[in-house]
Amino acid sequence: MSDTHAQTVGYVRETFIPEQAPPHAVTGPVKWLRENLFPSWFYGILTIVSVLFIFYVLSIFLPWLTGGVWDAANIRECREIFAGDSAGCFAVLTERWHQLLFGFSYPQHAYWRPTLALILLAVAVAPVLFSNLPRGMLAFTALYPFIAFYLVWGGTILIPLVALAGVIGGYLVYAQLVDRSLVGGLIAGVVAAAVIWWLGGFVTAEMPNLLALEAVPSRDMGGFMLNMILGVVCVSLSLPIGILLALGRQSSLPIIKWICVVFIEFVRGVPLITLLFVANVVLAYFLPPGTNFDLILRVIIMITLFASAYIAEVIRGGLAALPRGQYEAADSLGLDYAQSMRLIILPQALKISIPGIVNVAVGLFKDTTLVSIISMFDLVGMIRGPILASTDWNGVYWELFGFAALLFFVVCYGISQYSQWLERKLATDHR
Repeated sequence: MSDTHAQTVGYVRETFIPEQAPPHAVTGPVKWLRENLFPSWFYGILTIVSVLFIFYVLSIFLPWLTGGVWDAANIRECREIFAGDSAGCFAVLTERWHQLLFGFSYPQHAYWRPTLALILLAVAVAPVLFSNLPRGMLAFTALYPFIAFYLVWGGTILIPLVALAGVIGGYLVYAQLVDRSLVGGLIAGVVAAAVIWWLGGFVTAEMPNLLALEAVPSRDMGGFMLNMILGVVCVSLSLPIGILLALGRQSSLPIIKWICVVFIEFVRGVPLITLLFVANVVLAYFLPPGTNFDLILRVIIMITLFASAYIAEVIRGGLAALPRGQYEAADSLGLDYAQSMRLIILPQALKISIPGIVNVAVGLFKDTTLVSIISMFDLVGMIRGPILASTDWNGVYWELFGFAALLFFVVCYGISQYSQWLERKLATDHR
């Protein structure tokens, strides 16, 4: 009996089999290649064709880039140096870099002023973009617009000081009346700021040379500096205006609602280039004779209004995406309209609207190149105008427009990456 039982019981291993490495076909680079590049014969053919195409492009681009000429006085010297070879004439960048960045009329000895304003811009926006920085830095953020104006445009320091006093005075009036009426406090604040600015004009007229920098008129602004000015100012102004338009479109007051609806639909139905022509030509007909309305200010107003209409629709979508229970929760806490919007509704709606807002901001920054159509010499206007019109560099296209594309790509890619980081940090889904 024991012998029969011993024959029927299988062998039981008392120790584990040593671990072995997985086959090379299911791990490491081979697995990645099979899953991503060669999952089937069709995708394998597409991979091979794509690699051959990339190799063909690089075989042309790399010699053109590495063999480029960086030291020449004009395009004729470039062609003599590379003697028929396919190479880039990058000497135009070394010869005209200051015009590409600052325009051809901005004083060269004052290049440090817009450069310093750009550096301070990074310091000013840092506490707005990153919440882990000290909140005390927001004081510099509030002062930055007046500092930047003083550095870029120059003139007496009294001009930005009077503007700052007007903003502070308007805010104090608004803060005193906002509890009684939100709209009334806002209107009273704007009126108070305008009165202070008007009175401050007499002070600046009496003391015009107090701590004055060399004044640079707006017609001398140009290059990529002009694109940065328009992009930063218009994006900064269009966001709060777009929020007000979105809230006004959902207002229960018929007049406010229809004013916002008509404005948004009209602006969204008109091309931006049309508004720029209005700013350049038509707007002057509605001003008193002899009135000098700065062209950059007119363009900023039109671009800001254009972007505000699109941002308003993006934020309205964020407001509509919120469950009705959020509004009811705000009412149950006894919050008024302003408090519920500021503390509960808008923070959630803005988080949902981050991708749309960034999309409008990136598109707006690229659309600043349209000002070259109305004879403003931004980066593209400098390339199409003074640089290519000269006999020294007529015929150099890829190098100049490639440099312009690189500058815009760096800025727009940075904005896009920050928005993705912000979405991950705020967890904009509804978990």
